[in-house]
Amino acid sequence: MSGVHHRRIIIGDVHGHYKGLMMLFEAIAPGALDQVYFLGDLIDRGPDSSQVVSFVQQGCHACLLGNHEQLMLDAFPNGCPLTPALQAWLYSGGRATIASYGNADVLLDHLNWMKTLPAYLDLGDIWLVHAGVHPLLPIQAQTTQEFCWIRDEFHSISQPYFPDKLIITGHTITFTLPKVAPGELAQGHGWLDIDTGAYHPKSGWLTGLDITNRQVYQVNVFTQITRVLPLDEAVTRVEPAQILAQRQALRL
Repeated sequence: MSGVHHRRIIIGDVHGHYKGLMMLFEAIAPGALDQVYFLGDLIDRGPDSSQVVSFVQQGCHACLLGNHEQLMLDAFPNGCPLTPALQAWLYSGGRATIASYGNADVLLDHLNWMKTLPAYLDLGDIWLVHAGVHPLLPIQAQTTQEFCWIRDEFHSISQPYFPDKLIITGHTITFTLPKVAPGELAQGHGWLDIDTGAYHPKSGWLTGLDITNRQVYQVNVFTQITRVLPLDEAVTRVEPAQILAQRQALRL
């Protein structure tokens, strides 16, 4: 482990893969003074969402609101299920999450905790958000719709949104961006995406970023392979023109 202390460690979308998360934490070995941040989407699709939420909650780790947490909250307003929001959540991976809960009290406790999650965190030189920001709107005009759901409008920005902050996100699986291979991080103008698709059969990589030492830790939840790479070797640059061309191709 590097000799630099007080690391800031950022974890990408876990999506219910508790065993993979435990392997990732073992590799990173956070110290008592290290700060760990989760970018949201702790839940859905993977088998152990309840365990993942309990681990983050009980460890008092900072965590952002992801679109999947928002879907779950929408499905249980006031702690009671609501259709059709419940159906929308179940369709988006919520069935696996429901199956991971054996106790309604735990479910309610987790819902109440999710209600407290911030949409973003400003750490000075870095700015954490689940999905991104709308490039044409000031921060105060944006809502969880932008912070939790935005994709192409954010990734295709031609200049950084903040002149002095790197925006670090999850939400969009990196290999869905142009020329990015499974497991690679993606970087654009003023942003870095670390959601490497832990649940997806094409990838399986769960990523943790030690931004202090510019080290990338990864565990493959399907093969149990663990690797550590310098950030510069783990990232692929994505240009706005590539995003726009990909968007146009999908429309044809």
